[in-house]
Amino acid sequence: MIRIVDIFFSIIGLVCGLPLLLVILFLGLLDTGSPIFRQERVGLNKKRFTLVKFRTMSTKDTAPVASHLADGSSITFFGRFLRKTKLDELPQLWNVLKGEMSLVGPRPNLFNQEELINARNALGVYDVLPGITGLAQIKGIDMSTPSLLAKTDAEMISTMSVVNYFKYIFLTIIGKGQGDRIRLL
Repeated sequence: MIRIVDIFFSIIGLVCGLPLLLVILFLGLLDTGSPIFRQERVGLNKKRFTLVKFRTMSTKDTAPVASHLADGSSITFFGRFLRKTKLDELPQLWNVLKGEMSLVGPRPNLFNQEELINARNALGVYDVLPGITGLAQIKGIDMSTPSLLAKTDAEMISTMSVVNYFKYIFLTIIGKGQGDRIRLL
């Protein structure tokens, strides 16, 4: 049932959001010269997939690290707006449509986040599709606390229902949670 809802909402979001996606793409092109960000992430059953987002950081001298380890000065002015409004996540609707992600699930991590991978693996977090949002995002828990994040992801998985699925989406839309923290200089 949730997969059907994922497909339905990702199609609606991509079709209805196309004008907004094109505007962000154009502004991102002006901002960084490369508006689409792609990165290999850990997916269902620890398989690789390419996550797609709008770029929020400069393409120059930006280290390929998790957001909580990134230098805040690398975020562009437009990128700050995209992150604050969560519009940088819109291209992930393509990942949802392809079946690599769900709208709701554990945020996909990088392959070099070994502590988080071990904690999530021990709790069976990789047995479900990663998501655009979830309980950890609503609670403001990011990847800087791997053990707490894995426990929160496992809690979300064990209590997942259609009601909670829509609740997490609604809370994300109204701005609950802060997403990944960035060090500001």
